[in-house]
Amino acid sequence: MAGGTKRLPRAVREQQMLDAAVSVFSERGFHETSMDAIAARAEISKPMLYLYYGSKDELFAACIQREGARFVEALAPAGARGLTPREQLRVALESFLGFVAKHRESWLVLYRQALAQAAFVGSVRTSRDRLVELTQHLLEASTKDPLSDEDFRMMAIALVGAGEAVADRVAGGEIEADHAVDLLEALAWRGLKGALRS
Repeated sequence: MAGGTKRLPRAVREQQMLDAAVSVFSERGFHETSMDAIAARAEISKPMLYLYYGSKDELFAACIQREGARFVEALAPAGARGLTPREQLRVALESFLGFVAKHRESWLVLYRQALAQAAFVGSVRTSRDRLVELTQHLLEASTKDPLSDEDFRMMAIALVGAGEAVADRVAGGEIEADHAVDLLEALAWRGLKGALRS
């Protein structure tokens, strides 16, 4: 879209700016990204970018909020009722790693750039907590001998941490998402089968 195009609806213009920002932040990192570079990628003037987002920090926070909401939405199928524990695990992994594969730039901004900036770590918490919550629910719903909520949460955090490490490899193109899903499902199910119903 040409920089001279006028009268775009505000919501459309905001998405255009966020798309450009996510792209540039994912390529260059937070510190090396300038508002000039984002404005150029969005094909708008820098004053217009500042009019919508008063600072680079504000723009980055808006990127995290949007991409985090998209991530949480992508995980929704894993919470569907009626799935067996094994099916729920599979759907959760497919939703998670499928999102990363399709939205590599989003993942890089959410989990590499945002987590590297102390000021933005809290902003990522919603999407990460949703993933931990889904994993904890899977464990709680499937155990023979219920443990404490804190034990379930710690187990879920450990599993999510492993998933994030693999997701980084998916985002970097080191492994295909489908293959990563198969590997993590096998690993998680073997590791949990002592606690889960057969």
